[in-house]
Amino acid sequence: MPILAHSSRRLARRRTADILSVSPASRPVASLSPSVQAAAVARQPRKEGDIGSVFASLSGEKETPLPARFGELKHLIIGDADNQARLTASWRSLIERLRQLAPEIERKQQQSIPTVSYEELIEAPSERTIQDIKRCGTLVLTGVIPEQEAQQWLEDIRTYIHLNPSVKGFPANDKQVFEIYWSRPQLAARSHPRALAAQRALLKLFSAPPSAPVSLETPLTYADRLRIRHPGDAKFALGPHMDGGSVERWEDERYRSVYGEILRGRWEAFDAWQMDHRVEANQNMYDGAGSCGVFRAFQGWTSLSSTGPKEGTLRVYPHIREQTAYTLLRPLFKELQPRSALSHEDYLSAENWVLDMESTRFPGAPLARGQELNNETHPHLELERSMVSIPRVKPGDQAWWHCDVVHAVESTHQGQGPSAVMYIPTVPLTAINAQYVRDQRESFLQAIPPPDFPGGVGESQFQGTGRESDIVGDTAKNGMGMAAFEVPADLSPGEADIRRRANEVFGF
Repeated sequence: MPILAHSSRRLARRRTADILSVSPASRPVASLSPSVQAAAVARQPRKEGDIGSVFASLSGEKETPLPARFGELKHLIIGDADNQARLTASWRSLIERLRQLAPEIERKQQQSIPTVSYEELIEAPSERTIQDIKRCGTLVLTGVIPEQEAQQWLEDIRTYIHLNPSVKGFPANDKQVFEIYWSRPQLAARSHPRALAAQRALLKLFSAPPSAPVSLETPLTYADRLRIRHPGDAKFALGPHMDGGSVERWEDERYRSVYGEILRGRWEAFDAWQMDHRVEANQNMYDGAGSCGVFRAFQGWTSLSSTGPKEGTLRVYPHIREQTAYTLLRPLFKELQPRSALSHEDYLSAENWVLDMESTRFPGAPLARGQELNNETHPHLELERSMVSIPRVKPGDQAWWHCDVVHAVESTHQGQGPSAVMYIPTVPLTAINAQYVRDQRESFLQAIPPPDFPGGVGESQFQGTGRESDIVGDTAKNGMGMAAFEVPADLSPGEADIRRRANEVFGF
């Protein structure tokens, strides 16, 4: 048996307290927050299933009332009379800004989304490019993987599926989103030097104080699914949503701190690119089918096909500050008169909305599911006008969107060829993320689904599943918890600390 397998099994038997302890020479800059401690609790295997169990809209789940404590939470957030006045003024200015943005987005369409070459992002992105990315929260990154190499990955994946017809997928009668995590093409895509370089460049768009326990130089690997959407498909119609939990954004104190400026009535001052509070936020308080155990700074996919608008591609809301502010403020306000009683303009008017001091409702935010949005729950976003399909991509191009970006999948695939992608996000090194990767490493060694995904035997009996030898390169091995991070003397205190702590968690 490989040494790594012995090491990881020994690690799995150690108590969480032992795993998180450090020697005096590597004492943390700050003690673990309650959020990090909560995330360290042993994960339970999830039920078997597919992506249909992740989102309430795909599973057909109806909105259910939240417990009474969410009414108390709402009172806490709304605060005293001064904060109520600030929130009300802020809400008014925000919905006016959204009213102005809707026709602009509708007119610009794909021009709202920056397209950046791999070389520019890696070598010297212009200040205008950086501003465009930070305004939008989304970008198309071209030329990351050689086109022929990406096309070969798609062929190899199809062969893998053919060899293993028992693979689970959604929808069950016409599989297109596959419960596949450990195929050799996926391991190759996650390990590709250009892909890892792109992830490091994306992480550098964020900022963090020197003491923050995070590394923006050492991306971790998060194993996710892949999609081969067929022409004509209308079943994988995943509507507008946000990743990274739902009610956790308000309920977890550290997570709520990320949006402090918004909740203090200063949405214009909100900076989505500050990393400090995010690194210890608990985005997974309920560990349900739709929960995610890691902080993904960017969600992303690598394209394996040529896909453009109306061909089953990604859609986004292209103004991250405004849509995040609205999502966070929306549960704090309620309508005075229903949509049926007013014109569209009067219904959206600030005069028709007041602070909600009574209900426990957080629209589109069920427990243990993702945050979903639609025209009923979040009317001022005018999603039917303001969700934009991304520009055309070729095999080897990548799409990236900030963890707060509202995104969706086009409801129908009207193209002629497959809309095929591998989901590969950008994951910074944090304490919570290291704990997840430690557990994910066990899943890889057993060829079963990773901890965040529907459980079962997975690929353990499949032919052609990837192995340890398919993880190539030191950076890729670091990202999978298979090699220790170096800790050079010139690192910031926070980065040095988190690398040492990660090595402890990984058993090195």
